[in-house]
Amino acid sequence: MPEITINDIVVNFPFKPYPVQLEYMKKVIECLQNSQHGVLESPTGTGKTLSLLCSSLSWLLTKKAQLQAQMIAGAIEKKDLGGHFFKHLTNGLEKAVGLPDNVQSFGWSMAKIIYASRTHSQLSQAMHELKRTSYKHVATTVLGSRDQLCIHPEVSKETNTFNKIHMCHSKVKSRTCFYYNNVEARKDDPVFKEEVLDIEDLVKLGQKHKCCPYFLTKELKQNADIVFMPYNYLLDPKTRRSQGIDLQNTVVLLDEAHNVEKVCEEAASLQISSTDIAMCIDEVTSVMQDMAKNSDQQSFDFLSENNVQKDFTAEDLCLLKAMFLELEKAIDSIELKNSSEGNTFPGGFIFELLEKVELTHGKEQIVIEKLEKIILYLTTTSTSPFARKGNALQKFSDLLRTVFNSGASIARHREKVKRCYKVHIQIEEQKKNYKNDVWESKKMTKTDGKLISYWCFSPGFGMEQMVEQGIRSVVLTSGTLSPLKSFISELGIPIAVQLENPHIVTKGQVCVGILSQGPDNHPLNSSYNTRNDPKYIASLGRTVYNFSCIVPHGLLIFFPSYPIMKKCRDEWQNMGLWTQIAERKPIYVEPNSKEGFVNVMNEYYQKIRDPSCKGAVFMAVCRGKVSEGLDFANANGRAVLIIGLPFPPLKDPRVMLKQRYLEEIKTTEKESLTGQEWYQLEASRAVNQAIGRIIRHKSDYGAVILCDCRFENPNFKKQLSTWLRPYIKKFTNFGMITKELRDFFKNAESTLPQPSITHAQYGNIDISLSAVGATFETTVSHSLKQKAQDNFGTQELIKNSFNINMYLNESAKDKQSTKPQSAINFSACKLNNNQSTCKLANHRFEEPVPKRRKINIISSGIDSYFSAPSTSSLTVPESNSKQNCVQDDKDASKDDKKVLGKQYLKDVKRALSANDYKIFAIMIQNYTESGDFDELLKTLSNLFPLTGQLQHLFIGFQSFLKKQHITTFENYIKNLKLS
Repeated sequence: MPEITINDIVVNFPFKPYPVQLEYMKKVIECLQNSQHGVLESPTGTGKTLSLLCSSLSWLLTKKAQLQAQMIAGAIEKKDLGGHFFKHLTNGLEKAVGLPDNVQSFGWSMAKIIYASRTHSQLSQAMHELKRTSYKHVATTVLGSRDQLCIHPEVSKETNTFNKIHMCHSKVKSRTCFYYNNVEARKDDPVFKEEVLDIEDLVKLGQKHKCCPYFLTKELKQNADIVFMPYNYLLDPKTRRSQGIDLQNTVVLLDEAHNVEKVCEEAASLQISSTDIAMCIDEVTSVMQDMAKNSDQQSFDFLSENNVQKDFTAEDLCLLKAMFLELEKAIDSIELKNSSEGNTFPGGFIFELLEKVELTHGKEQIVIEKLEKIILYLTTTSTSPFARKGNALQKFSDLLRTVFNSGASIARHREKVKRCYKVHIQIEEQKKNYKNDVWESKKMTKTDGKLISYWCFSPGFGMEQMVEQGIRSVVLTSGTLSPLKSFISELGIPIAVQLENPHIVTKGQVCVGILSQGPDNHPLNSSYNTRNDPKYIASLGRTVYNFSCIVPHGLLIFFPSYPIMKKCRDEWQNMGLWTQIAERKPIYVEPNSKEGFVNVMNEYYQKIRDPSCKGAVFMAVCRGKVSEGLDFANANGRAVLIIGLPFPPLKDPRVMLKQRYLEEIKTTEKESLTGQEWYQLEASRAVNQAIGRIIRHKSDYGAVILCDCRFENPNFKKQLSTWLRPYIKKFTNFGMITKELRDFFKNAESTLPQPSITHAQYGNIDISLSAVGATFETTVSHSLKQKAQDNFGTQELIKNSFNINMYLNESAKDKQSTKPQSAINFSACKLNNNQSTCKLANHRFEEPVPKRRKINIISSGIDSYFSAPSTSSLTVPESNSKQNCVQDDKDASKDDKKVLGKQYLKDVKRALSANDYKIFAIMIQNYTESGDFDELLKTLSNLFPLTGQLQHLFIGFQSFLKKQHITTFENYIKNLKLS
């Protein structure tokens, strides 16, 4: 591997580094050598993580080598070359015998790097990068929660995190966890130290060797050179304390640091309600009742597993219950002048409220200790996981830890709370109809209780607490930190080193444009006043459709929020645009659930790799799961559309208070942001993060289209990533952007390396018949394996005598084509010129179609089912040949007819419920056997009402009719049209 010397540090790099990587590593080493904090921005795709790891570990190993040399020199001077010296050297003790003062100043405890990122998936990517380097031999471990690492059969099944923690504590204390008991014997096993192990590796090895991965990582971190962990472990004092993380003289690398501000605020904030206090009273009461039942015993069985003597008394419980009852009264007595929106109080109000029940600095620790013991009892004695108790008491314990922060000076802490916090109190609402997205109206029932929000609005509050733990250096880095000045102003710690790296891509690899109007010249503006305008939604849908025709392979679309994405999806489905887009590229939608997310992503990537398909569309949300850390390199993401500005919800109390807080700070700190600047910055950073999903390496290329006229604001352009700004173009009309994109992709495909898979070309796009059968919408997706195992559908129809083999076995069907039809004939099914569903209308409605037409812009609405040359509401208008993508007008081949028949069945199955689908199958059976057309017509009308959204499936059935019924069916449709 190449060796590069930077500031007297020799760095081994897997390949010759780019200039941007050299500059980045230079800044990292500068921070570490001078014990300074730095903020470094380097775009995604510039090898930021690799550079960060190589430079920091090079510095660490160099310092350790220097320290060892000085220790040896000091030992020689003291004439101590015996076992004592080598024992100290091996064990890494800070004060070896006879060390000179300048050696001790290095400190052995300094020899550790903490690499933190937002998620475990991002940590796994970083650990994978480490395996590519010459530093893969360093002692490494990764910290995770019991959710990821616990392998105990009983504890790991517990869904509630707090319950899982206390159940684990109980089993560890009673020595009844076999896996924990093995840690001491297994911690020095070479298998856990030979290579870099991520979370999955640790779990597999833990299961194989019957050793608890969770506690094993705590042991391994003691002697690790680099420890990987999610950065909430560092920024949240409660988690930092529970994980036993010592920050003295450590180097902290915060990757993907664009979320650090938010995590700092959330870690220092907490909410508690009247219901929580009532639950605390209930939980304490239940323990008192248990004690009463056991009053005849000499001792109270605190832990049922080992009958430990009680750790709390009946008097403790009485005092706690009295305290909670008094606190409940104090909360109820708070008068809210604005009952609809709530009232805001200074941060110090929380101390006043707790003082009413004699909870002050010093006393809170006694209460916390008692609460912890009661919580442990409740979680370990509950017989059912659905009846676990102790959550409310845990919440109150966390509140006390957050409010009093016993590690700080009381006066100083109170002053900081007064400056950085607000207490917001509002009427509590029932949560059964609660919706997570604050943009949506909350249909909740008001109660007599109150919700107390103790909110921190200063990221610097948490950052200062962390740095005060004796950290040597903090490096915050990401691809999207711009503008740095405002980011640094929020951190609250001195930043001595800064960097804004350019990208390594050239002008020919990126196309960035602002599109202010759709193909019908309607303004694109997703602001609150216009986002529900049907004309805007329709124009946006036609915009997406046209881009799906132009952009090859993967197309990413990011919406401002889930409700806006859902609104667009519903409207596009109603007006037929959704299936138009799906006919060009299958559509995948980011699900809300964590479970379905992996399946959707896998299916999307598989569809991109499918050489018979022209790619796929992925619709996601800014700040969602897709916009963070996922890789859409090469064909996975050739263009990203940003649909509007993802501003935080303006009427959300926390957003309003954050803006008000910043305005107050601005009066004394001139460098700080205004409330409006912060509000706009939140949107721009979310946009920058979404844009960063594509162009992931030096040979990658892609287009970025900002689909909102508000992107033209000069202030917003300044907040985009530095590397992106020089490429931004304004397109005055839709024709300009289509020409620009066409030329861009044509040039990129001819001059840049292409992925190994075969895809249709971007230019004169033909409908690939092999792609027809693969076209579908994925809203709540299942894995391909699950789909293959789906027993309903084809098999169900077979059971109901709908003979699928009649179109699977084409040769047999051809022999019968001249005979009277006794079964449904799929041979009449033709491919419509611009869609993947069957062309099911009468040939009399057809128009001649030119063989090849260039891509043009759809600017009008969708024609009606009966005037269009197709019976589907989801087809492209044929009235003007300039308004359509290039089509293949040849009749479907025999093989294609098989696909088309299958596609019709898929469309029907997707549109109908399971019961209606069975009715459909029975209808086919009866019609095949009896030829009763009137009964068929009646059933079809019930299943696919001609006045509803499924009328195209009614009309589409024409191609499967017996010959003697086709004319009657056509007349029925014509009469309907005339009526």
